[in-house]
Amino acid sequence: MSLGLTRVQLLLEKLGRPQDTLRFVHVAGTNGKGSTCAYLDSILRAAGYRTGLFTSPYIECFEERIRVDGQNISPAELRAVTLEVRDAARGVEARLGEHPTEFELMCAVALCYFAQQHCDIVVLEVGLGGRLDATNVIEHPEVCAITPIALDHTAILGNTLEEIAAEKAGILKPGVPVVSWPQEPQAMAVVRAKAQELGCPLTVLDLDALEMGGLRIAGFAECGNSAELHEPGGRIGRPFALSSPSDRLGGGEIPRQSESRAVSMAGKPVLFRSFSYRGNAYRTALLGSYQPANAALALEVAAALRQRGWNISPEAERQGVATARWPGRFEVVTSRPLIIIDGGHNPQGARALADSLKELLAAVGQEKAVFVMGVLADKDYRAMIREVASLASSFTVYAPDNSRALLADDLARAIKEEAPCVPVATAPDAETALRNARAAADPHEVVVAFGSLYAIAALKRAL
Repeated sequence: MSLGLTRVQLLLEKLGRPQDTLRFVHVAGTNGKGSTCAYLDSILRAAGYRTGLFTSPYIECFEERIRVDGQNISPAELRAVTLEVRDAARGVEARLGEHPTEFELMCAVALCYFAQQHCDIVVLEVGLGGRLDATNVIEHPEVCAITPIALDHTAILGNTLEEIAAEKAGILKPGVPVVSWPQEPQAMAVVRAKAQELGCPLTVLDLDALEMGGLRIAGFAECGNSAELHEPGGRIGRPFALSSPSDRLGGGEIPRQSESRAVSMAGKPVLFRSFSYRGNAYRTALLGSYQPANAALALEVAAALRQRGWNISPEAERQGVATARWPGRFEVVTSRPLIIIDGGHNPQGARALADSLKELLAAVGQEKAVFVMGVLADKDYRAMIREVASLASSFTVYAPDNSRALLADDLARAIKEEAPCVPVATAPDAETALRNARAAADPHEVVVAFGSLYAIAALKRAL
């Protein structure tokens, strides 16, 4: 992989520098980037702005990487803009002797499309690192945000938190406000030093101001393709526990009509999390235990934007957090058995998955879950196994459809060594693995498929 800004800078010069007509929130980090971007995009749309959203990798279709006002770029629009970029890329190759990378091409396509669509503001997710990432071609973002930094892509970004933090903090620009997760001390010191060097006002997310209300699981009744949501009593900040059989998933009776209505797949439970930040109450449909913190980081970015003149009301913030959607992050996709798909693909993601799962298992009266797992070979998959092993009744493993995939037999061998008492089966692909696990699971059990973002589309096809 050849990182650097020379190719993409020349490419965008040939395309008329579309980035100069746009305003940006630039988001870097290791974990939580996509969810934080989703919250920001939703908040800005709720405030009435026309938004662009650029993220990677895609989960279900390629077009979802480039969105305007929550809608994917259409295949026809993608084709038209890509042809423009292709012609310019040939000129770059002729001049430099190097063709732009795939990510550089797609970054250029996104920036051209957002300019053509006259977006008011673009939420731009870093692809890899930050300092030399193609998205860092932008020169004057409105706000920069840094989500949790952890060891990942060490062969490219460095072997220590300090080295990786330096790459992530490479997106900071002189005088531009930066909002950061409260990083590990080594990483936080790097971010602070870079912000001070560039004169960037720094806001650090205040986790002490975040009050968790817990996972709320409502009784639900099918009504066409919609379900009424019943929120049991309880103040924000008090963990919710199911208290009676009628409250359980599939309970069917709704004691009272809630003020909220949630649309779901037929037979899919209506779930949400409640929380408060700085004394203001919110709810989110993103169910991971870590999602309120991601939302709070987005709220701090919104506050920084407001200080720069953007009109973002408290109601827009509440609505944006409530309506944000981001697939493949502790996503409940069906019930009986309850199936969760999660894109956790490193030890930190597996730990967050385990924290969320413990809460859900307690709520539905289960102690363990059936795991479906596939990973890339360059991940610390043994640490991932250790994070979830105590919650596993069994594993079904497969190799994701990716050139970097770990063979299913190798993953099975690692599980047998790390969790020798847990049964392991192999499958030829993600679809077969999930189908087999679903068929073997009791209707009241919980099935969790995780390990790679690249497998989420295949896992959903299996359903």
